[in-house]
Amino acid sequence: MTARAPSVPWRRFVHFLAFGFGSGRAPVAPGTFGTLVAIPIYMFLHPVSLPVYAGVVAAMFAFGVWLCHVTEQDLGVHDHPGIVWDEIVGYLITMFMAPAGWVWMAAGFLLFRLFDIWKPFPIRQIEHRIRGGFGNMLDDALAAVYAWLALQAVVRLAQ
Repeated sequence: MTARAPSVPWRRFVHFLAFGFGSGRAPVAPGTFGTLVAIPIYMFLHPVSLPVYAGVVAAMFAFGVWLCHVTEQDLGVHDHPGIVWDEIVGYLITMFMAPAGWVWMAAGFLLFRLFDIWKPFPIRQIEHRIRGGFGNMLDDALAAVYAWLALQAVVRLAQ
């Protein structure tokens, strides 16, 4: 079945959200554009307490499972490249407990994109085995955990 994008990303509001407020419609590298959308969300969340941050990100992950599932069903394709809600949540996971500052935001961005594209073991296997909204969200969350570990290691080395 061929991937088909909604004629307009906000044809249904769930598509608009799944497509990262329209960023997933980028003709090249939609995942990168989706991750860029996460930066202002991160800047808004960074000052809150760690439990609140974790709770918001967990809620966004759970909401993303439903959001991606509905959008995948509507579009008739698993893990459509325009669905970038998972990249938004992935970046927020990567940035959990990160120090403030543009250097750390950029480092987190680069590390998350690296692991999301590379998909080291077992991410690629999971991506192919687990379908639906949960599978869509899970592979990016796991890439984010790798990126988080790498970012935290860099933070520790820099101190």
